[in-house]
Amino acid sequence: MASPVPISRPTGPRARLTIPVLAFGGILMAVMQTVVVPLLPDLPRLTGASAGAVSWTVTATLLSGAVLTPVLGRAGDMYGKRRVLTAALALMTVGSVMCALSSDIGVLIAARALQGAAAAVVPLSISILRDELPPERRGSAVALMSSTVGIGAALGLPLAALVVQYFDWHTMFWLTSALGAVGVTAVWWAVKESPVREPGRFDALGALGLAAGLVCLLLGVSQGGQWGWTSPRIVGLFAGAAVVLALWCLHQLRTARPLVDLRLAVRPRVGLPHLAALLTGFAFYANSLVTAQLVQAPKATGYGLQLSIVETGLCLLPGGVTMLLLSPVSARISAARGPRITLALGAAVIACGYALRIADSRDLWMIILGATVVATGTTLAYSALPTLILRAVPAGQTASANGVNVLMRTIGQATSSAAVAAVLVHHSGPVAGTAVPTLHGYLLAFAMAGAVALVACAAALTIPGDTAPDATRRAQGDTRAERDEAPAGT
Repeated sequence: MASPVPISRPTGPRARLTIPVLAFGGILMAVMQTVVVPLLPDLPRLTGASAGAVSWTVTATLLSGAVLTPVLGRAGDMYGKRRVLTAALALMTVGSVMCALSSDIGVLIAARALQGAAAAVVPLSISILRDELPPERRGSAVALMSSTVGIGAALGLPLAALVVQYFDWHTMFWLTSALGAVGVTAVWWAVKESPVREPGRFDALGALGLAAGLVCLLLGVSQGGQWGWTSPRIVGLFAGAAVVLALWCLHQLRTARPLVDLRLAVRPRVGLPHLAALLTGFAFYANSLVTAQLVQAPKATGYGLQLSIVETGLCLLPGGVTMLLLSPVSARISAARGPRITLALGAAVIACGYALRIADSRDLWMIILGATVVATGTTLAYSALPTLILRAVPAGQTASANGVNVLMRTIGQATSSAAVAAVLVHHSGPVAGTAVPTLHGYLLAFAMAGAVALVACAAALTIPGDTAPDATRRAQGDTRAERDEAPAGT
């Protein structure tokens, strides 16, 4: 049980910078994850490595982020959220410096694995916001923090493409290194350490077991298309994941201070938002994947626009701006109707966006409109998910619980990448001697993502719990804070 330490709200100029500094860290994390994308076609030539080896600069970040997010979230609950947040940003910055100094593919992969630690920035920041902000400011701040993932991704792609096009590719990593150093300094200076802690011993065995299971699972999902879904390696990875994660679950249920409180996680008020996060992550990620390939397809296909990588990034930019502008709106919807309704509405809007994509994927303005509608729905859904978690778990477990929620998004995104790739490979035809996805393949991918979004909407509507407006709950005494301090199960 978290120690019932009275929380003194921060005041002064530093306190006013808490939200923008944390949001900057979230945007920087998303930028760092996407900056390598424009480099992928040229990295084999620049590093002398194979295309398969180069793909690990993306896979390594995905794997380390999935493993470290719940681990660092739990460490933040136990040892201090600002301390762990600063360490995550510092690891990200060190990884960026390593990329700036080297052209060796082994060093680059190791550096990108270090940068995966930044995936824990958002759940740690959301937990800090819960601890430090008064209830009337918390909703909009959490919504903004959740939206930074999409905002940073939309900004990172065109920024990286511009740098790569006009400068040496190492310049991009020097730039992100400088921004990382600014982020570490700003968090250390402006963010107050939360007094809310979860006492106990860190579950090192649970962390190792979770890491092994997730690596097997996500490696199998991400590499299945290249290695073959029925190949011995992929089958072995999935079998290993099943065994390791089953043993890990037994350990978590038996240990006094587990890394992840499974008894709490399987309760409908927590488990259903985790399921919705997985489904929403799947639906959201297909938008970026498919849009980037569709607009860059050659004109000889009959549907492609043959845009450059810079122009492609600019197509996704309106979605990022929309996420920034709509984050306070999503917070107001949650305050008025409850986050469950906001999540369901967001998933439904995502499905509508894919309906637009199916209706017209030839005209650029319709492609941008459809992608922006999907981004709008993602803003609503992603802003509601942490609010649902914050209302359902004790104060001392907010970082770890939100870390698991982000992990579920990551698994959804990895699954989306594999599923979209499988659909497009199956529906490809020759164009100028090269296999290129057909328009029918893209439309099937849109339909698949839209269907998953509708399932996420249905899952959201089944989430139980109080959906009364925030103001009403405060008028009734806001007794949830006292309930948060009670042990799970009371």
